[in-house]
Amino acid sequence: MESRNGGNYKNPCLTMHQPWASLLVYGIKRVEGRSWPSPIRGRLWIHAASKVPEPEAIKAMEDFYREIYAVNGIMDIKFPEHYPVSRLLGCVEVVGCVKCEELVCWEEVPEGVRLEGQTDFCWLCENPEKLIIPFEMRGFQRVYNLERKIYDAAVRGLSRVKGPLPVKFPLPDPRDPFSLKPGSLTSNLIGSKPYEVEKPPNLSAAIAGARTAATQFSKRDRSYPSSMSGDVLNCSEASQSMNNSTEDER
Repeated sequence: MESRNGGNYKNPCLTMHQPWASLLVYGIKRVEGRSWPSPIRGRLWIHAASKVPEPEAIKAMEDFYREIYAVNGIMDIKFPEHYPVSRLLGCVEVVGCVKCEELVCWEEVPEGVRLEGQTDFCWLCENPEKLIIPFEMRGFQRVYNLERKIYDAAVRGLSRVKGPLPVKFPLPDPRDPFSLKPGSLTSNLIGSKPYEVEKPPNLSAAIAGARTAATQFSKRDRSYPSSMSGDVLNCSEASQSMNNSTEDER
């Protein structure tokens, strides 16, 4: 996978809490939510923070993804057997970043993906790859560069992952790999109503449980921005209210 990053990012990495980190690398999570737009395009390495996830948080997030995939008729999801911490897990390709209100109205992507749009900015992720043997390492806040020696070892140990429903996010301008950016879909959505799906009780309960898990996790551990707990933190009602967002930086 060729990097298309600009700026000073050569081998960019993002530290996330578990179970959200593994769900992204396994291709189950396709949208990473933040209060700030993605500064990169191309390969983004994913590192799991040191906080051990509680069984309740894992169950809540697995239930959440079972229900949003069920919206698209996907009933069989293979979740990770383990959620390791303080490890480099693998990588995804960030192909774009849009605002929440754009994603939830974007009819060209599956309904379940639109349900993942729950923060101010949605980083759109494709082509997950996991490390056969996750590397122990220390993480940092926001996006940072991997050490060269870690990158050199990690890039040789990647294995492609096929998620339950891989998504190809269409570029507004196929000739411009940077065209999928905040505001790029707005002209196509003028007059569109916020996306709404009739939520069955199981889906509503799963969304509420995921929101609770992320909120409780971020309250217990202030060492990282709260959005590292995942992008279900603040907008389970995103399809009804576009301005429902929580700042993730302290």
